[in-house]
Amino acid sequence: MLSNVMKDWLGVCFVTALGLAILIFIPILFDLFEVLQMTKYVVLALFALSLAYIWGFGGILSFGQAGFFGLGGYTFAVSAINMGQTTIPFIMAIGLCALFAAALGYFMFYGRLNDVYMGVVTLVVTLILWKFINHTAGPEYIIGKARLGGFNGMPSIPIMTLPWKPDVELEPGQLFQYFMAILIVVYLFLHVLIKSKFGRVAISIRENEVRTGLLGYDVRLYKLGIFTIGGAIGGAAGAMWATYQTFIDPHAFSLEVSAKCLIWVMAGGVGTLFGPIVGVVALEYISLKLGETAFLNNLVILGTILVFLVLLLPKGIFPTARDLVAKLWHRSKQSNEEKSA
Repeated sequence: MLSNVMKDWLGVCFVTALGLAILIFIPILFDLFEVLQMTKYVVLALFALSLAYIWGFGGILSFGQAGFFGLGGYTFAVSAINMGQTTIPFIMAIGLCALFAAALGYFMFYGRLNDVYMGVVTLVVTLILWKFINHTAGPEYIIGKARLGGFNGMPSIPIMTLPWKPDVELEPGQLFQYFMAILIVVYLFLHVLIKSKFGRVAISIRENEVRTGLLGYDVRLYKLGIFTIGGAIGGAAGAMWATYQTFIDPHAFSLEVSAKCLIWVMAGGVGTLFGPIVGVVALEYISLKLGETAFLNNLVILGTILVFLVLLLPKGIFPTARDLVAKLWHRSKQSNEEKSA
């Protein structure tokens, strides 16, 4: 009989193999529009992973994850326009969002805020950033060659290039493959991190913060590390979003973006990494198809679907499907044993 650890790693290998197959065959088998849509799913899946990690494995519920998403996008846009290349701006976006998350997390965790107040603080900080960016339309709001543009946004953001080919912009199929590779690497990194000592302590904090502190672990420091990693991943997703659209505007900081991220994680399954990816693809695909109908309000229908999804599948799509498959496998095994007996 396989141990739970072995089963877990087999699942990770399966997801990785599936991701590699998607990376290779999607640009070959699908047309340009579909490839662009799937690139969008990949970027948003990475964004969902940023919240899935800090919420599902650190117990930190952030209502303002869009703050890191928007900050990463604007950092990338400003630095890429000024530098004329994308590798260093991409690293800068990740680094600045990590520093911002560390600074915000320091005041929250070492200030001993409880969960409710931390959620409120993250939400308020994101709304402040959204308000500020909306009021940067004047000519004085310029950084080098990059105008922030206020509510009009920033157009003409350079398309991503490979580090070893800084002068060659990626074609849509290549951009999908590059982003998909990043998503796979981040998924594997988070899985390894969760299985490490750091990850085990993080989960123990999520389960019982007081007991973990009594065992001698600095709970605040671990929470700060978790929050910083989540912020860095959110910033990477924001940078990828900016170069994918070649445009960024204050909507990246909006409450809608934060709410969608919460919904993707909740629908896919809190406490999993693959579940939020499934949640992004499923809900965004449904939203796309509903948007093609002119006689129905797609937001009302999508909201109704989400309500029933939460009521009928409280664990989320992926955990429910996984439990169902395990139950069917167990029944099939029992049936075979009874027949052989």
